[in-house]
Amino acid sequence: MTEFPEVSAEHHGDHTHRDVTGGWLRPAVFGAMDGLVSNFALIAGMDGGTSSGSKFIVLAGLAGLAAGAFSMAAGEYTSVASQRELAHAEIEVERGEIDKHPLDEEIELAETYRAKGLDPDLAGKVAKQFHADPDQALEEHVREELGIDPTDLPNPVVAAASSFICFAVGAFIPLAPYLLGAENVLPSLILSLTALFVCGAVVSRVTSRSWWYSGLRQLLLGAAAAALTYFVGPSSAQASADSG
Repeated sequence: MTEFPEVSAEHHGDHTHRDVTGGWLRPAVFGAMDGLVSNFALIAGMDGGTSSGSKFIVLAGLAGLAAGAFSMAAGEYTSVASQRELAHAEIEVERGEIDKHPLDEEIELAETYRAKGLDPDLAGKVAKQFHADPDQALEEHVREELGIDPTDLPNPVVAAASSFICFAVGAFIPLAPYLLGAENVLPSLILSLTALFVCGAVVSRVTSRSWWYSGLRQLLLGAAAAALTYFVGPSSAQASADSG
């Protein structure tokens, strides 16, 4: 029996990867950014289009926080659950093909390995070894043909919870100055723009972008959305007054 050398402790300690398929990062980032931008844009629009005072703006901000958080969570749960169900359906299709045509599926797997550069003899042996165990064969076919890991599919509950919490936190930031007694949008603007930059910079820790690029990108996109909504507020108020 051929013995393989063990991986060195130094390499084993350095060669670790972050979770890229757990289904939490995208909804967390999207939820935080969406909550921050959308609620600040709503508050800015209300500030620009109403003279009812900060209490009315606080009420609108709280409503935006609650509605957005629940909507984001429901949307994330439904979309990730649907994606997971589709993956399970395709896995069952592949299971059926392996049960009905085991030899053809084994040849197909060997062809996949040959296309990747393995020697034809070795590719055939590897495929045969996988097909000795139907469960292993299924996992390998799913990875090769569907590009997914059947044992590590995104979790809809994790996605929904991440989205809900992060949206609520993001949406609370522009609202906080008004809860502390602010009478105009300036403190909320400063805090929101700062938070946009910081959030973008933090996200860069799990991406290949530099912190200043990610921070500046999020700052500019959020500021543009808020500015457009701020000017929509007075325009809508004027149109309503004219029609009245």
